[in-house]
Amino acid sequence: MSQYAIAVHGGAGAIPRTTMTTEKEVLFRRGLEDAINAGDSVLAAGGSALDAVEAAVRSLEDEPVYNAGRGAVFTNKGTIELDSSIMDGRNLMAGAVTGIKNIKNPVSLARTVMEKSEHVFLSGLGAMEFAEKMGLEFAPDEYFFIQERYDQLLVAKEYDRVVLDHGIAGNIVPVPPPSKKGTVGAVALDVHGNIAAATSTGGMTNKKFGRVGDSPVIGAGTYANNNTCAISCTGHGEFFIRSVVAYDISCLMEYKGMSLREACDFVVHKKLVTIGGEGGLVAIDRHGNIEMPFNSEGMYRAMKRSNGEKYVGIYLDQVR
Repeated sequence: MSQYAIAVHGGAGAIPRTTMTTEKEVLFRRGLEDAINAGDSVLAAGGSALDAVEAAVRSLEDEPVYNAGRGAVFTNKGTIELDSSIMDGRNLMAGAVTGIKNIKNPVSLARTVMEKSEHVFLSGLGAMEFAEKMGLEFAPDEYFFIQERYDQLLVAKEYDRVVLDHGIAGNIVPVPPPSKKGTVGAVALDVHGNIAAATSTGGMTNKKFGRVGDSPVIGAGTYANNNTCAISCTGHGEFFIRSVVAYDISCLMEYKGMSLREACDFVVHKKLVTIGGEGGLVAIDRHGNIEMPFNSEGMYRAMKRSNGEKYVGIYLDQVR
């Protein structure tokens, strides 16, 4: 049997070590373990990379500690808006959704858009109408309500109020709220030599005006091409969109002959840093090489290979 491998992430910008409790770390690590095992089970049975990344991301969407699906953060209006995308490296087929609500597993809707529609990217009410027509599973508002996420919204809104009322005139510098970002994603190589990528997110806490980040944008937050690599990104989405991060890594490999590591390091540690972008990604190429670079304090990440090699980490010094 040929080799296979999978890597997942649960978002960059991890909780600072000073505030990370043992209980929280156990939950984060368990979520990564469950996701990597879900994808690995598909690959070990000879399944496709596409099936594997969907399975892994669905697992993370079901885990409330991660900002996707059930654990998604709240918008400024106190609602949940979900984004996701998926791409097949065999044929460059892709599907994406943004601004959807009450869909239990957005990544499966993204895949349904790819396979059952003539489009790539659906949004809002139209995407939800399509989901209903295709028989996707919906969940009530209560399913998505996580008290900790709602508390984060209240902190973020209070920060905005203080800045607006006193930040300049009163020379008051309030303590910034916790990191607003978070995403989940997966990349995989199957025994047939095909690669795929998928990404899912609830976006930014307190986001306004229908904001869309990089996660559902093919080429920015997600990309897969058998000739180069599969990428799933996480971080401050505006910077990843501006840098077209996922596709840029593929281009550096295809047109400049860079290795996966060289391309990932250049984009994450140089190009993004130059414009102030914080975050990271997981990447895999057709040879099974895996990279998981990030320029933030941490990134929830895990990988597993067909030879049994396995890794789970959160912080920078937890190296493979």
